[in-house]
Amino acid sequence: MNPIIPILSITGSDNTSGAGVQADIKTITALGGYAVTAISSVTVQNHAGVHSLLHLPSDIVIGQVQSVIDSFHPKAIKLGIMGDASTIRQLRTEIVGCPKIVCDPGILSSHGSRLMTDEAIHSFTQYILPIIQLLIIRCNEAELILGEKIQTDDDMVRAAQKLNNMGVEWIFLRGGMHTEGRVTALLYGKKHKHFVSSYNIEGWQRHGVGGALSSAITTRLGMGDDVPTAIAKAHEYMHSQVVYAIKSKEHNLRAADLYNQLLSLIADHYQEAHDVTFYAEKLAITPRYLSQITNKLVGKSPKDVIADYLIQKAKILLDTSRLNVQEIAEKLGFSSQVIFCKFFRAHEGVSASTYRQSHLSDL
Repeated sequence: MNPIIPILSITGSDNTSGAGVQADIKTITALGGYAVTAISSVTVQNHAGVHSLLHLPSDIVIGQVQSVIDSFHPKAIKLGIMGDASTIRQLRTEIVGCPKIVCDPGILSSHGSRLMTDEAIHSFTQYILPIIQLLIIRCNEAELILGEKIQTDDDMVRAAQKLNNMGVEWIFLRGGMHTEGRVTALLYGKKHKHFVSSYNIEGWQRHGVGGALSSAITTRLGMGDDVPTAIAKAHEYMHSQVVYAIKSKEHNLRAADLYNQLLSLIADHYQEAHDVTFYAEKLAITPRYLSQITNKLVGKSPKDVIADYLIQKAKILLDTSRLNVQEIAEKLGFSSQVIFCKFFRAHEGVSASTYRQSHLSDL
């Protein structure tokens, strides 16, 4: 039997289930953790944003946290919306003993609405920042804490350094939009600085993506990963399950489920298999039926869906890693550098080396 790995989520409730504690439960469970929760706030929201927010009384929030910690001894804790300044101060005392605390503070909603008062932000920086292992925060939220604009890669590094100096061990600063056509994130720790970029700007800005990412990272930390590995594993999950997934309500449920399963399988097996038949067999359907599904839902063949995923991975590695083209070809599961280069040129119109040189000059 697999051991139970309790992961505690302390955050608000989202009545749409797109974010908040409802989404955290789904993410933690999907990754093999056992979700336990403490609800800090209740929202009224829909697709247009948060219409009202009620922070629960401190004694209710702290009572939930104490009960869960006493009963389950969680391996890791994810902090989302924490409530008012009083709750934040008391919360520190209850969670300070856990070495794996991830915080995605929810200072702003995905639509830009302010969710924390100035007093709460002050308490957060004073009491919570010094005890967490990893802070996951968007650039616009970091601007509120630091009181300065973040408009370049260098600004992101300086902001991460300042947050690090405030006591945070690791900072994952996300949502940089200063390079046209890309969204940029920075993982920063002592002696560690690593940029990651994605071309799927719309996907990474969807409601609930940040919260799901933070709960996925927390779950991986609870399972024993170090921070860089936890983030890498969580990103693989997010690419298949959230960022590129199709919403079932918009399409036939069975077809959408199979498409989302396909993306998950590609994320798991892209290094070993690029052929459509492999994935069709994993889904227990015919390649022809798989083709009908992908053409109906996204207007692409299964081969194109696989190729899109590989191209996205290739671009990220070319943009952010020190691997040479041969090593990238091997990492992506191509049998030779020549085959990879032909594949890349066919899809992008330039060689991988030329692509890397042109994008390095942009940074």
